[in-house]
Amino acid sequence: MFASLSEKLGGVFDGLKRRGALKEGDVKAAMRDIRVALLEADVALPVTKDFIAKVQAEAVGEKVLKSVTPGQQIVKIVHDSLVEMLGAEEQELNLIGEPPLAMMMVGLQGSGKTTSTAKIGKRLTEREKKKVLMASLDVNRPAAQEQLKVLGEQTSVATLPIIAGQGPVDIAKRAMQAGRLGGYDVVMLDTAGRLHVDEPLMAEVAAVKDAAAPAEILLVADSLTGQDAVTVAESFHGRIGVTGIVLTRVDGDGRGGAALSMRAATGCPIKFIGVGEKLDELEAFRADRIASRILGMGDVVSLVEKAQETIDQEEAEKIARKMQKGEYDLEDMAQQLRQMRQMGGLEGLMGMLPGVGKMKQQMKAANVDEKQLTRQEAIISSMTPSERRNPKILHASRKRRIAGGSGTTVQEINKLLKQHQMMGKMMKQMKKMGKKGMLGSLFGGGGDPMAALSQGGGGGGLPGLGGGSGGGLPGLGGGPLPPGFGKR
Repeated sequence: MFASLSEKLGGVFDGLKRRGALKEGDVKAAMRDIRVALLEADVALPVTKDFIAKVQAEAVGEKVLKSVTPGQQIVKIVHDSLVEMLGAEEQELNLIGEPPLAMMMVGLQGSGKTTSTAKIGKRLTEREKKKVLMASLDVNRPAAQEQLKVLGEQTSVATLPIIAGQGPVDIAKRAMQAGRLGGYDVVMLDTAGRLHVDEPLMAEVAAVKDAAAPAEILLVADSLTGQDAVTVAESFHGRIGVTGIVLTRVDGDGRGGAALSMRAATGCPIKFIGVGEKLDELEAFRADRIASRILGMGDVVSLVEKAQETIDQEEAEKIARKMQKGEYDLEDMAQQLRQMRQMGGLEGLMGMLPGVGKMKQQMKAANVDEKQLTRQEAIISSMTPSERRNPKILHASRKRRIAGGSGTTVQEINKLLKQHQMMGKMMKQMKKMGKKGMLGSLFGGGGDPMAALSQGGGGGGLPGLGGGSGGGLPGLGGGPLPPGFGKR
């Protein structure tokens, strides 16, 4: 998300930083470029105009133009203005009130309401320790109620039994009664959608609202629809009073105009963003973190949270202890590769690391591919336990067998073994390097970020990611990032 906008804004800011001292004309020219970048990202024109006016008023001030680092000052102003536009205050779900609390999910057909219902139900169950009941009110779309039932089974969240012939309002009343009798904390009502906003749709959701008196009315909108998503949000909010927005398919939206426009255009906070199809790929929307990602500052907090959710702490510390002793076999490498995939792969991780926006292009130029991690994992899986623990026994015939079993080539196996040897050498150098490690040099601003990420190092890194005192990304085993995450 925001890939094209982030790239264009990065180019504008690089130009400002290179100039040193700035004149008012330089700032105005930069504002024109930022305006074009926002419009091309599908941000609504009124929102863009207000944003540029606010930023320019602050950016041409004497304090900025006479600053020692005017370029950096303007980046900060843009960042703060983005946070304000996206909603500076955090917006949690309203879970205060007499249970069961009703949460209505509304939106157009195909926006992802049912999947989002299951994702939020899973999140409330696992993170908030709430007892959740989900009910499908969609009697129009074929198998809609069965779909929610299946998702409930996958997420271990209870669903309301299906009774054929009941209308949406009757189902809502039955769900609330079942919630009270069953001791549920939250009842999630997945309403029907239409292909477009019309009066029957609005009348139906209004009737359900009156019957259930929901604590939250969450509009589910597809970010890929751009300005249409903003129009839909305005229509629903004007009729039933939306309390929050869930943006879906954010991972496929390279522009991000819907997210940047919705809060400013409707006044409704964005509460969640769907970042993938899996049922755990839902993130709380945090304006400051999103603004930092747009400006290439990374999102370390989200990275830490994702690591804590996906990484086995005990396993990470075990690998870290082995690394400190200079022991690092192919089983450890396979574990790191799995952790990388669980945390969103190379691209997902890099989007959260500060200062590595440009490295994505270097990776593309170097043909570093997400699929490479999967192929490397397949190679290791095709080895016997003794081969993983002692790669030195891998002679030509064994390599041919492994290549056949993993669907790869002997050349790929040799490359993997070479990378393993290099990482083993890094392990032995860790104690000499002290606490400056890979992320120490990365965040310190010195050197080539690609080299910093590919070379690893001693302690430091991201606290809270586990892995003890190893270098690199602690918690990814405590050592440098797995092969494929750097120069080839």
